[in-house]
Amino acid sequence: MTREEPAFKIKNANFPLFVVHIHTTDFDKLKIELEKRLTQTPDFFSNAPIVLGLAAIAESGRTPNFASLVTFMLGLGMRVAGVAGGSPEQCEAAVQAGLGLFPDTPTRPLPQVAPDLDEPTPQSIRPLQPELPGFETPTEKPATGIQTGKDSPVDDITPPQSNPPATEPLFRPTMVIDKPVRTGQRIYAEGADLVVLAIVNAGAELIADGDIHIYAPMRGRAIAGAHGNQTARIFVQRLEAELISIAGCFQVFENGIPENVRGKPAHVHLDGSRLIFQSLPG
Repeated sequence: MTREEPAFKIKNANFPLFVVHIHTTDFDKLKIELEKRLTQTPDFFSNAPIVLGLAAIAESGRTPNFASLVTFMLGLGMRVAGVAGGSPEQCEAAVQAGLGLFPDTPTRPLPQVAPDLDEPTPQSIRPLQPELPGFETPTEKPATGIQTGKDSPVDDITPPQSNPPATEPLFRPTMVIDKPVRTGQRIYAEGADLVVLAIVNAGAELIADGDIHIYAPMRGRAIAGAHGNQTARIFVQRLEAELISIAGCFQVFENGIPENVRGKPAHVHLDGSRLIFQSLPG
């Protein structure tokens, strides 16, 4: 007798997810700054799921009009999936608006990955919608109220969060990619460093929870320390990137890449919340 397949299965899963941390109760101001920043990178989220971080306003006594905010953000390509860290009243209002509740967990230097209930989740090359700039990311850090800063159009966006950790942390070996990364591709080195030996084309995206090394021209987007590892670094043989991000602090090169590293070998790391670009010997 043939065993009938169940109509559904429930598994743990890690999906790209961004957290926008709200630091103001002036929600009109929030909308203005969101619109201003996202007009600079109109396809950045490309309908990626978003969590609203409410921890900073949990004690304010103010509750956002979630229906209005969700509709507004949808117009910017941001699909709000839920909230995290709010007061009981804020969470109740979010639920009434049809949003989910996410745990307000601290950022970890490296993720401890929960295994799939049925089978392990492999590192993979995941397809993107065309021209998706990602943490994501989602971006799993990785926005402190979408704040203005000289060094990055948007600070502190939290890329993809993972499910609760397993009892034993899982550290994966370095992922090595030896073929060109095409436009529209996303490569995610979950819990690992990423090494790319071929060109990364514009519109492609690299994400790693550790470091990223690119021994070829880099014309897409590189997101290192995706789960908040502020010691993560990015090394590029030829920097022509659209976006560089470490631990949620990122820079979009709408005004061009700095002259000292444009088209040259470069090393990128964090100094506080500021991205530092340094040239390397050619």
